[in-house]
Amino acid sequence: MSRYRGPRFKKIRRLGTLPGLTTKKPIARSDLKNQLRPGKKSQYRIRLEEKQKLRFHYGLTEQQLLKYVHIAGKAKGSTGQVLLQLLEMRLDNILFRLGMASTIPQARQLINHRHILVNGGIVDIPSYRCKPRDIITVRDEQKSKSLVQNYLDSSSREEIPKHLSLHPFQYKGSVNQILDRKWVGLKINELLVVEYYSRQT
Repeated sequence: MSRYRGPRFKKIRRLGTLPGLTTKKPIARSDLKNQLRPGKKSQYRIRLEEKQKLRFHYGLTEQQLLKYVHIAGKAKGSTGQVLLQLLEMRLDNILFRLGMASTIPQARQLINHRHILVNGGIVDIPSYRCKPRDIITVRDEQKSKSLVQNYLDSSSREEIPKHLSLHPFQYKGSVNQILDRKWVGLKINELLVVEYYSRQT
């Protein structure tokens, strides 16, 4: 299954705010349709929606998310927390969390077009896994800097999580440590995602 390229508003209306997918917020809807169909969600649907939130927020294909779940399952510690750490330490997500891109798809485009360096070397793989002490910089070219400056100027200036640092005038960010669960920028119950996949096998 390929990466989702359809209408983003449709997804946030169903799943709630997904800052990685779009800067738009869902409209609070109290229309007649909702009043006529208050139906109770099944456990399967609740787990599926949590999985879809994770998938669309981080911009992953089904296959990619499944791969991350398998890696997290083999690691020490809580599978759900390890899964979130793996996703949050992706280069495209780190650019987004630093405010160098407004959404994860924008961050992915910057990386694919070779505007981003990690520890001085160009990295053009959005899924590149960053580690503590990695330094992320913008390529020393006017086009690259002006693109990122536009994103920095238009970003909503949300607080940068404690595991990251931003030096905007140097177009530089750094990874200080492995992410703590409380700094995840998405309201998600990761255990339901793990449950969803454990019941599929």
